[in-house]
Amino acid sequence: MKTNCRSRGMRKRAVLAAALACAGAAMPALAHHGFGLFQLNIDKEWTGTLTQMHLVNPHSYMELEVIGEDGKPLQMRCEMRAATLIKRSGWSIDMFKVGAQVEIQGHPHRDDPSACYIESFTINEQTIDRNDQFSITNPVDTSDRPLRLASGEPNISGDWAVEQLVLTIPPSGGHGDMVPRSLIQDYASGAITLAEIRARNPQARAVYTERGKAEADAFEMWSVKDNPRLSCKPTSIIYDWTFDWPVNRITQTTTPEGENVIDMDYGLYSFTRRIHMDMDSHPADIAPSNGGHSIGHWEGDTLVVDTIGFEAGVLSPPTRNSDQLHIVERYTMDPETLALKREFTATDPVYFTEPYVGGDTVLLSDVPFERHPCEELTPEFRETQN
Repeated sequence: MKTNCRSRGMRKRAVLAAALACAGAAMPALAHHGFGLFQLNIDKEWTGTLTQMHLVNPHSYMELEVIGEDGKPLQMRCEMRAATLIKRSGWSIDMFKVGAQVEIQGHPHRDDPSACYIESFTINEQTIDRNDQFSITNPVDTSDRPLRLASGEPNISGDWAVEQLVLTIPPSGGHGDMVPRSLIQDYASGAITLAEIRARNPQARAVYTERGKAEADAFEMWSVKDNPRLSCKPTSIIYDWTFDWPVNRITQTTTPEGENVIDMDYGLYSFTRRIHMDMDSHPADIAPSNGGHSIGHWEGDTLVVDTIGFEAGVLSPPTRNSDQLHIVERYTMDPETLALKREFTATDPVYFTEPYVGGDTVLLSDVPFERHPCEELTPEFRETQN
């Protein structure tokens, strides 16, 4: 069953700005949908036979055979949302049967006549918008979940996800805005405004050095050279925790060697970082990496994680980081709501004159963690993958 919170036939270009503005309520404001060389100002329709469905990150793609303008068969590949988003919204591969007749409403690619951007499609006599939300699960049952492990530490193991944003129309009408799922009724009734939603979770703001500002200003969001996400690469341990509503997994465990560790699996790009709980200091010979080297300890019921050893990269587009980046995170679980709040502080003397401070909150996910494959199929980005 779909969440009834928007009218049929909305065009993504009309809601993109609102979605980006509201995205700050739950995650970094960058979105990667409606991008590159797709011509969102041109509406077009295609009808054909479904030949393949790619449920992958960072963008799913539907393949179908249509009759081209020259009257000959043309194999089309049309962009949809990431597999992570689609599955969290209740979609499944069973909805896409090879051989089915498909009608697509969307936008053409500027250079590639065999590529398109899907706004909505009709399959098996059902019309589906790219943002449609389907109700598929009951709330997570936490009645038997222990608040603490046998060791006495807070139990933060499990599958976690930031609350989804759902397209919702306010009383004033219009094309709608992306708001947290728990607030769709309040927003639709006018009980809460978009500004009030955004104020609940203010975003981290960078105070740049001269170099930091220059490089942020020069950052090209749709350049594979600048943006790692366009090459199926993680961005940072801060950014990827909530960007695009991934389902992440935390595992508190002991290794075969007897070391207490906490592993964090990030869902969107399927990478893992390990927090070493028995180390008092970082080793001297850290090999720089995207995830760095993390050591942790408990301060009461708060997990404090200290991470260094980063390679130069992107902290949160368009903000870059150097190998001097130092991140401290504090994870605290609310025993009543079981919401897991993260507060972080990042310092980098190369790029910041003041600490980069922010936070976010994730909930126990009603959709299990899954390692989705990443394959960039967007025409202008595809050839750049390693």
